[in-house]
Amino acid sequence: MKAVTRVLDRVLSVACIILFAVLVVDVVWQVASRQLLGNPSTWSEEAARYIFVWLGLFGSALVFSERGHIAVDFVVRLFPKPLMRAALIFVQLAIITLAAVVFIYGGWKYVQQSSGQQLSALPFTVGTMYTVMPITGVLIVWYALTHLIEALRVPDPASLLAVDEEAEAALATYGDDETAAIATATYGAGDSAAATELGESGLDDDRPGAGTDTTRREG
Repeated sequence: MKAVTRVLDRVLSVACIILFAVLVVDVVWQVASRQLLGNPSTWSEEAARYIFVWLGLFGSALVFSERGHIAVDFVVRLFPKPLMRAALIFVQLAIITLAAVVFIYGGWKYVQQSSGQQLSALPFTVGTMYTVMPITGVLIVWYALTHLIEALRVPDPASLLAVDEEAEAALATYGDDETAAIATATYGAGDSAAATELGESGLDDDRPGAGTDTTRREG
Protein backbone atom coordinates (compact mmCIF):
# COMPACT_ATOMS: atom_id res chain seq x y z
CA MET A 1 0.00 0.00 0.00
CA LYS A 2 2.85 2.38 0.81
CA ALA A 3 4.52 1.55 -2.50
CA VAL A 4 1.36 2.46 -4.41
CA THR A 5 1.07 5.68 -2.41
CA ARG A 6 4.67 6.64 -3.25
CA VAL A 7 4.01 6.04 -6.94
CA LEU A 8 0.84 8.14 -6.80
CA ASP A 9 2.73 10.92 -5.00
CA ARG A 10 5.39 10.96 -7.69
CA VAL A 11 2.85 10.93 -10.52
CA LEU A 12 0.84 13.74 -8.93
CA SER A 13 3.97 15.79 -8.28
CA VAL A 14 5.08 15.49 -11.91
CA ALA A 15 1.54 16.23 -13.14
CA CYS A 16 1.35 19.38 -10.99
CA ILE A 17 4.73 20.57 -12.24
CA ILE A 18 3.74 20.03 -15.86
CA LEU A 19 0.35 21.67 -15.42
CA PHE A 20 1.89 24.68 -13.70
CA ALA A 21 4.49 25.06 -16.45
CA VAL A 22 1.82 24.82 -19.14
CA LEU A 23 -0.32 27.34 -17.25
CA VAL A 24 2.56 29.83 -17.12
CA VAL A 25 3.28 29.46 -20.83
CA ASP A 26 -0.41 29.76 -21.66
CA VAL A 27 -0.88 32.95 -19.63
CA VAL A 28 2.30 34.49 -21.06
CA TRP A 29 1.10 33.75 -24.57
CA GLN A 30 -2.30 35.22 -23.78
CA VAL A 31 -0.74 38.49 -22.58
CA ALA A 32 1.79 38.62 -25.41
CA SER A 33 -0.82 38.00 -28.09
CA ARG A 34 -2.97 40.81 -26.72
CA GLN A 35 -0.34 43.39 -25.84
CA LEU A 36 2.43 42.73 -28.35
CA LEU A 37 0.73 41.22 -31.38
CA GLY A 38 -2.56 43.06 -31.09
CA ASN A 39 -4.39 39.82 -31.92
CA PRO A 40 -5.73 38.24 -28.68
CA SER A 41 -5.64 34.46 -28.54
CA THR A 42 -9.09 32.92 -28.70
CA TRP A 43 -8.29 29.73 -26.83
CA SER A 44 -5.69 30.61 -24.18
CA GLU A 45 -8.13 32.10 -21.66
CA GLU A 46 -10.38 29.06 -21.64
CA ALA A 47 -7.38 26.74 -21.52
CA ALA A 48 -5.93 28.62 -18.55
CA ARG A 49 -9.22 28.29 -16.67
CA TYR A 50 -9.40 24.51 -17.04
CA ILE A 51 -5.67 23.98 -16.47
CA PHE A 52 -6.04 25.89 -13.22
CA VAL A 53 -8.93 23.60 -12.20
CA TRP A 54 -6.87 20.47 -12.88
CA LEU A 55 -3.85 21.92 -11.09
CA GLY A 56 -5.88 22.92 -8.03
CA LEU A 57 -7.61 19.56 -7.65
CA PHE A 58 -4.49 17.47 -8.24
CA GLY A 59 -2.59 19.71 -5.84
CA SER A 60 -5.26 19.29 -3.16
CA ALA A 61 -5.08 15.49 -3.53
CA LEU A 62 -1.29 15.61 -3.16
CA VAL A 63 -1.61 17.71 -0.01
CA PHE A 64 -3.98 15.07 1.40
CA SER A 65 -1.18 12.56 1.03
CA GLU A 66 1.20 14.81 2.96
CA ARG A 67 -1.36 15.73 5.66
CA GLY A 68 -0.76 19.32 4.67
CA HIS A 69 -4.29 20.70 4.85
CA ILE A 70 -5.17 23.09 7.65
CA ALA A 71 -6.35 21.26 10.77
CA VAL A 72 -7.51 22.75 14.07
CA ASP A 73 -6.43 20.02 16.48
CA PHE A 74 -6.09 22.00 19.72
CA VAL A 75 -9.02 20.23 21.39
CA VAL A 76 -8.07 16.81 20.01
CA ARG A 77 -4.63 17.10 21.61
CA LEU A 78 -6.32 17.31 25.01
CA PHE A 79 -8.13 13.98 24.54
CA PRO A 80 -6.90 10.72 26.03
CA LYS A 81 -5.42 8.35 23.46
CA PRO A 82 -8.59 6.28 22.84
CA LEU A 83 -10.67 9.39 22.13
CA MET A 84 -7.86 10.90 20.09
CA ARG A 85 -7.72 7.78 17.93
CA ALA A 86 -11.51 7.81 17.55
CA ALA A 87 -11.39 11.46 16.42
CA LEU A 88 -8.72 10.71 13.83
CA ILE A 89 -10.73 7.76 12.51
CA PHE A 90 -13.89 9.88 12.34
CA VAL A 91 -12.08 12.58 10.35
CA GLN A 92 -10.81 10.08 7.78
CA LEU A 93 -14.25 8.48 7.45
CA ALA A 94 -15.78 11.92 6.91
CA ILE A 95 -13.19 12.67 4.21
CA ILE A 96 -13.90 9.35 2.48
CA THR A 97 -17.64 10.00 2.57
CA LEU A 98 -17.27 13.53 1.22
CA ALA A 99 -14.90 12.49 -1.55
CA ALA A 100 -17.06 9.52 -2.56
CA VAL A 101 -20.33 11.46 -2.64
CA VAL A 102 -19.20 14.84 -3.98
CA PHE A 103 -16.17 14.08 -6.13
CA ILE A 104 -16.69 10.52 -7.37
CA TYR A 105 -20.48 10.21 -7.59
CA GLY A 106 -21.32 13.87 -8.15
CA GLY A 107 -18.35 14.43 -10.44
CA TRP A 108 -19.13 11.42 -12.58
CA LYS A 109 -22.78 12.44 -12.89
CA TYR A 110 -21.66 15.89 -14.01
CA VAL A 111 -19.27 14.36 -16.54
CA GLN A 112 -22.09 12.30 -18.02
CA GLN A 113 -24.50 15.23 -18.16
CA SER A 114 -21.99 17.55 -19.83
CA SER A 115 -20.36 15.05 -22.17
CA GLY A 116 -22.26 16.52 -25.12
CA GLN A 117 -21.37 20.16 -24.41
CA GLN A 118 -18.56 21.32 -26.67
CA LEU A 119 -16.14 23.91 -25.40
CA SER A 120 -16.23 27.15 -27.36
CA ALA A 121 -12.49 27.47 -27.99
CA LEU A 122 -11.01 24.04 -27.32
CA PRO A 123 -11.50 20.70 -29.11
CA PHE A 124 -12.87 19.04 -25.97
CA THR A 125 -16.22 18.63 -24.26
CA VAL A 126 -17.03 20.03 -20.83
CA GLY A 127 -17.43 16.48 -19.57
CA THR A 128 -13.92 15.57 -20.68
CA MET A 129 -12.41 18.50 -18.81
CA TYR A 130 -14.32 17.65 -15.63
CA THR A 131 -13.16 14.05 -15.47
CA VAL A 132 -10.62 15.50 -13.05
CA MET A 133 -13.33 15.49 -10.37
CA PRO A 134 -13.89 11.71 -10.11
CA ILE A 135 -10.16 11.11 -10.60
CA THR A 136 -9.36 13.42 -7.70
CA GLY A 137 -12.10 11.76 -5.63
CA VAL A 138 -10.51 8.33 -6.12
CA LEU A 139 -7.11 9.71 -5.14
CA ILE A 140 -8.47 11.37 -1.99
CA VAL A 141 -10.31 8.19 -0.98
CA TRP A 142 -7.10 6.20 -1.42
CA TYR A 143 -5.07 8.61 0.69
CA ALA A 144 -7.77 8.77 3.36
CA LEU A 145 -7.86 4.96 3.52
CA THR A 146 -4.10 4.84 4.06
CA HIS A 147 -4.43 7.43 6.83
CA LEU A 148 -7.34 5.48 8.34
CA ILE A 149 -5.32 2.27 8.46
CA GLU A 150 -2.41 4.19 9.96
CA ALA A 151 -4.68 5.68 12.63
CA LEU A 152 -5.87 2.17 13.53
CA ARG A 153 -2.37 0.72 13.75
CA VAL A 154 -0.11 3.44 15.14
CA PRO A 155 0.68 3.01 18.86
CA ASP A 156 0.54 6.74 19.62
CA PRO A 157 -2.22 8.59 17.72
CA ALA A 158 -0.70 11.94 18.76
CA SER A 159 2.14 11.28 16.33
CA LEU A 160 -0.33 11.71 13.45
CA LEU A 161 -1.30 15.23 14.48
CA ALA A 162 0.32 18.28 12.94
CA VAL A 163 3.62 19.25 14.54
CA ASP A 164 4.50 22.85 15.39
CA GLU A 165 8.12 22.72 14.25
CA GLU A 166 9.02 26.04 15.89
CA ALA A 167 7.62 24.95 19.24
CA GLU A 168 9.32 21.56 18.99
CA ALA A 169 12.66 23.26 18.24
CA ALA A 170 12.20 25.59 21.21
CA LEU A 171 11.46 22.70 23.57
CA ALA A 172 14.50 20.83 22.26
CA THR A 173 16.68 23.90 22.89
CA TYR A 174 15.50 24.76 26.40
CA GLY A 175 14.66 21.28 27.63
CA ASP A 176 12.79 21.41 30.92
CA ASP A 177 12.67 25.21 30.92
CA GLU A 178 9.11 25.25 29.56
CA THR A 179 8.66 28.97 30.22
CA ALA A 180 11.60 29.94 28.01
CA ALA A 181 10.54 27.45 25.34
CA ILE A 182 7.02 28.86 25.17
CA ALA A 183 8.36 32.41 25.10
CA THR A 184 10.73 31.56 22.25
CA ALA A 185 8.05 29.76 20.26
CA THR A 186 5.67 32.67 20.79
CA TYR A 187 7.94 35.65 20.28
CA GLY A 188 10.61 34.15 18.05
CA ALA A 189 14.09 32.79 18.58
CA GLY A 190 16.74 35.07 20.02
CA ASP A 191 18.84 35.56 23.10
CA SER A 192 18.10 32.74 25.55
CA ALA A 193 18.29 34.98 28.64
CA ALA A 194 15.94 37.49 27.05
CA ALA A 195 13.55 34.70 26.12
CA THR A 196 13.56 33.39 29.68
CA GLU A 197 13.06 36.86 31.16
CA LEU A 198 10.33 37.51 28.62
CA GLY A 199 8.57 34.34 29.62
CA GLU A 200 8.76 35.17 33.33
CA SER A 201 7.67 38.79 33.03
CA GLY A 202 5.51 39.17 29.96
CA LEU A 203 4.25 35.79 28.85
CA ASP A 204 0.71 36.59 29.96
CA ASP A 205 0.75 39.68 27.74
CA ASP A 206 0.44 38.24 24.24
CA ARG A 207 1.35 41.49 22.53
CA PRO A 208 4.65 41.01 20.65
CA GLY A 209 5.69 44.58 21.49
CA ALA A 210 5.36 44.13 25.25
CA GLY A 211 8.37 41.87 25.66
CA THR A 212 10.45 43.97 23.27
CA ASP A 213 9.79 47.15 25.24
CA THR A 214 10.75 45.47 28.54
CA THR A 215 14.03 44.23 27.09
CA ARG A 216 14.83 47.67 25.66
CA ARG A 217 14.23 49.45 29.00
CA GLU A 218 16.42 47.05 30.93
CA GLY A 219 19.11 47.07 28.25
